[in-house]
Amino acid sequence: MTTPRRDRIRLATVVFAVLLAQVLLYPGVPDLVAAVGATTALDASMWFLAAEFAAFVAFAGVWGAASDRLGRRTPLVAAGALGGAVGYVALAALPGALSLSFGEVLALRAVQGATTIGAFSLAMTMLMDLSGGHGKNMGAAGIAIGLGTAVGAPLGGQLYGVGPLVPLYAAGGLLVVAGLVALSIPDRAPSSASDASASDSSDADAEGRIRTALATLTDRPLLGLPYVFGFVDRFTAGFFALVGTVYFREAFGLDAAATGVMLGLFFTPFALLQYPFGLLSDRIGRTGPIVAGSALYGFAVVGVGLAPTVATAGIGMVVVGVIGALMAPATMALVSDLSPEEGRGTAMAGFNACGSIGFLAGILVGGTVADEFGFLAAFVAAGALEIAVAAVSIPTFLSIDPESASAFGG
Repeated sequence: MTTPRRDRIRLATVVFAVLLAQVLLYPGVPDLVAAVGATTALDASMWFLAAEFAAFVAFAGVWGAASDRLGRRTPLVAAGALGGAVGYVALAALPGALSLSFGEVLALRAVQGATTIGAFSLAMTMLMDLSGGHGKNMGAAGIAIGLGTAVGAPLGGQLYGVGPLVPLYAAGGLLVVAGLVALSIPDRAPSSASDASASDSSDADAEGRIRTALATLTDRPLLGLPYVFGFVDRFTAGFFALVGTVYFREAFGLDAAATGVMLGLFFTPFALLQYPFGLLSDRIGRTGPIVAGSALYGFAVVGVGLAPTVATAGIGMVVVGVIGALMAPATMALVSDLSPEEGRGTAMAGFNACGSIGFLAGILVGGTVADEFGFLAAFVAAGALEIAVAAVSIPTFLSIDPESASAFGG
């Protein structure tokens, strides 16, 4: 017999598997791109990571709108996971077998990203559909994301020690597991009860439902708040995935395994603290965790770039992880608070698209600045952008009367 608690665990497992698969690749991405035909390290790594997140941006809304239209999410989560599994294995096997150019590898990477985002975004949407409190549900998503990234960084570093393509095969296997787990989870999409009558509706009616779901993003401008903060959160994640990885290897002479440990110092507290911080946001509201976190986050990022030793840089990574854990579940819960039931898929897709744009910007901006002006300039730019976005957004955030929107109350 299924219960919200069991389904919460299974959905968190899907999110965990998707993020674990994704992050396995980060610690040794310069080695990976070399193995699939790249001739540069920083530039090729930047475009390899960017290709996936560009696809995330382009297709998150497609998956979300499709789930809102169908009133079904489970088969789409499974399809996205299994499609992503095929994409990861193809990335490992086809470049050598077919002598693909690096441009063709990037196209294949984009296809893998387009399918993977369906599993990730819709699994989070299914968590939104559960009862029990948005902070609790998004805390479960947050701890799954955090654990996936916390385990993925050091584990990926070890897998690169076996071979540069091994993380790709491992990622494919993880997404097969995610797809099978997803198939065991019942749909609780708000419109699922009306599937039978909806199936008899005309195509025009279906298109009308899509337009209605998409209009949610403009009809509810308050969604712009979590979207902006989601962008900021993921910007730094993208920055550390590329610039942090290359920086730790070049500045401190670390190999892939040690680099994975450094990334894990951020992701471990980020994972372990998300669920309790999500519960905290249910008690005290979203404003405090988001505003307090944003005020400190950018300074912590700059602190990592200024750290003179591996030990102090590691401490800085832990601090960034703790602050990120404070912000992330409250931000995701705010999406749940502000979105209507019939538009949750699109609302969460919009949040994930903004997050993916942030991750993509972190890769491209961080990589470009590091390449042109050096690593310290890149850390300062990343931290300054974080602080600037927070400074612009926080006054609007605080101007909202918490009594007029339950999302901001306890």
